[in-house]
Amino acid sequence: MQEPHHYESLIEKLDLKDFIELFKDFFARPKPIHLEGDRSVLNYFIKELDKIVFTPPSKIKNLDNQILHLKKFGILKIEEIFEFIKIIRYFLYLKSLANITEEMQLYKYLQNIQIPQNLIILSQHFENTPQIKSGIYEELDSLNLSLSRQKTQISKSLQEILHSNKLSPYLVDKQIHYINGNETLLLKSGFNHSIKGIIISRSQSGFFYLLPNEIYNIHQKISELNDKLQSCLYEICKNISANLKKELSFLSFINKEFDKFDHLQARVHFAKTYNLEFVTNKATNKNIILKDFSHPALTHPKSIDIDFTSQLLMITGVNAGGKTMLLKSIMSSIFLAKHLLPMKINANHSKIPNFKNLFAIIADPQNSKNDISTFAGRMLNFSQILNLDDLMIGVDEIELGTDADEAASLYKILLEYLLDKNSKIIITTHHKRLAAMMAQDDRIQICAAIFDEEKQIPTYEFLYGSIGKSYAFDSAKRYGIPETLIKKAKEIYGQDKEKLNELIEKSTQLEITLKQKTAQLDDKISQFEKKKQEQQEMIEKIQSQYDKEKSYLQTTYQEALNELKAATKEKELSNIHKKINQANKILNTFKKENKSIMPKQVKKEIKIGERVKYGSSKGSVIGKNADLCLVELDEGLKLKIHSSKLKTITNPPLTKNHFKIQFQNPKNANISIDLHGLRSEEAIEKLDKFLSDALIAGFDEVIIYHGIGTGKLSFVIKNFLSTHPKVIDFNDAPPQMGGFGAKIVKL
Repeated sequence: MQEPHHYESLIEKLDLKDFIELFKDFFARPKPIHLEGDRSVLNYFIKELDKIVFTPPSKIKNLDNQILHLKKFGILKIEEIFEFIKIIRYFLYLKSLANITEEMQLYKYLQNIQIPQNLIILSQHFENTPQIKSGIYEELDSLNLSLSRQKTQISKSLQEILHSNKLSPYLVDKQIHYINGNETLLLKSGFNHSIKGIIISRSQSGFFYLLPNEIYNIHQKISELNDKLQSCLYEICKNISANLKKELSFLSFINKEFDKFDHLQARVHFAKTYNLEFVTNKATNKNIILKDFSHPALTHPKSIDIDFTSQLLMITGVNAGGKTMLLKSIMSSIFLAKHLLPMKINANHSKIPNFKNLFAIIADPQNSKNDISTFAGRMLNFSQILNLDDLMIGVDEIELGTDADEAASLYKILLEYLLDKNSKIIITTHHKRLAAMMAQDDRIQICAAIFDEEKQIPTYEFLYGSIGKSYAFDSAKRYGIPETLIKKAKEIYGQDKEKLNELIEKSTQLEITLKQKTAQLDDKISQFEKKKQEQQEMIEKIQSQYDKEKSYLQTTYQEALNELKAATKEKELSNIHKKINQANKILNTFKKENKSIMPKQVKKEIKIGERVKYGSSKGSVIGKNADLCLVELDEGLKLKIHSSKLKTITNPPLTKNHFKIQFQNPKNANISIDLHGLRSEEAIEKLDKFLSDALIAGFDEVIIYHGIGTGKLSFVIKNFLSTHPKVIDFNDAPPQMGGFGAKIVKL
């Protein structure tokens, strides 16, 4: 339902309109926000563009009509031709960038764009404006020169007239007055005998604005020259248009490719300007994981963390507690990621899947013009999505517009139908009946908006696995309803109803807790069964190896025994010795060949906090990343070592009095370094020593200040950090810590 060109209503519902309009300002020319193409390739382009410094394109007009005009052998205006020139010049600029290197996908993409030589030459014929350079067309240069001379002649003639003694008595002032684009003199009456001309107008004081005949005649010549100039430009545009027609297929191609690159550069510069991030982590399933996400419509947002791994998220609880904004936030993150738009989020720890269809039922659909009620509008919305595949839907206040009990039964069936189609769903509700009816479904995740009962205000935070109260009476009081009216309402509501609601909440909570504990127990049983199976397989394998060794031993023993028996039958002493030696040889061979074929013991996984031995040194594991362990030796050193090189021990750590080696951190170790103004070689030398000192000092994170400047020092530092064996990751610093002029490095 929300494919390209059909997402404007969704943008409105999710409060993203201002954010999207802000983004559109970064386009070189207006276009829809959706970006077509392979998402993985486009993500790669965005990552590469984010790492280089380049100038965005200037504003360019849409040229679809001009391309259609060329197809029909039309003649373009000089301004329209120049718009094509701007596109060609921009791609030539991109192809010339030294920081787009051969190993980059952008380099390969740009190299595949082969600009025809005659278009390159044509681009060199223009100034930086829609004006052809001199020296290209002789007739055009001649006409421009004549026009320039005539304009100069106007200034010269006016100066001569103004300084004429004959006219001086009639001059009101010595200014040139422009009336309707004409240069006029302001004269007193009686000037007729001193100068001839055309009266253009009269001043409020009764003076005359006169266009002298001499100036009028020059204007006539200029007009004639302009006519010739326009005729000359028409012929030039005609010839250029004919040549552009020959390259029409390329112009159509480059026009589309410009829009594609415009999409990419706008996203990158938008992200850099507002310190936003792209979520490019591929989600292998439909799980939604958000870390530190903030909705762009909020001025001072409280960032949210979401681990939405179920199929349906049901948000309950207090009025004005943020339920709707949580729904909009999750839906907005999916919409922005779908269209490769940056957002305020911790992208490294977030995963957002792609959905073919996004649908939001948020606003009240009641419409008097269409004679449709709130509930009827909701039913119409649901009827439109029941048969959609790969659907993400958000529904706000799901029971709105009808009886809550009837709605709970109806929506339970509708939601289960959508869940069976593997749809992903978020709903908000004030009512507990639907939550209670669906709480035992394993596909559903429940969270409640938290209310601070002591301060009587919502916290805009959420508790997962719980059904919250609506706190309607508390909210009414907070928004100005008198206490006396609220008290009467509570009396009508009754204690029995309140107790029933509390019972529903407790019952539902018990069901949720029981389901969680059952799942944990099932997991433990599964682990036990797995270990039991592994042990059974180990016993069978040991028994098999035992039987094999026993058989081999019996066979060897029998062979040696046979040799000894044969020795007793020998009469000569030398033969007896030979037989005994042969028996010994058989037994010795058995000892050498009888290597243990017992299964190798699986090495125990090393955990954080365990005591280990590395070579002759001992220490404790204080951190771990996969098979890489961070070990603090008893001598005081910290080392990153593969777990295969460590051996677990039971010795307690030595006290400081028992340390055999005392290691003192470098005196000049610091968490930051400033490389402003240094040459590349000098900066790298200092940076290398700085990182070594930081590693010895045990720093996990440092900051490097290099400034922005020409970008050369930043580029050199990026390359050095990318190849340093002890650098885990690095990124541009936040704006308050230096932004693009600094790097945060993780060691």
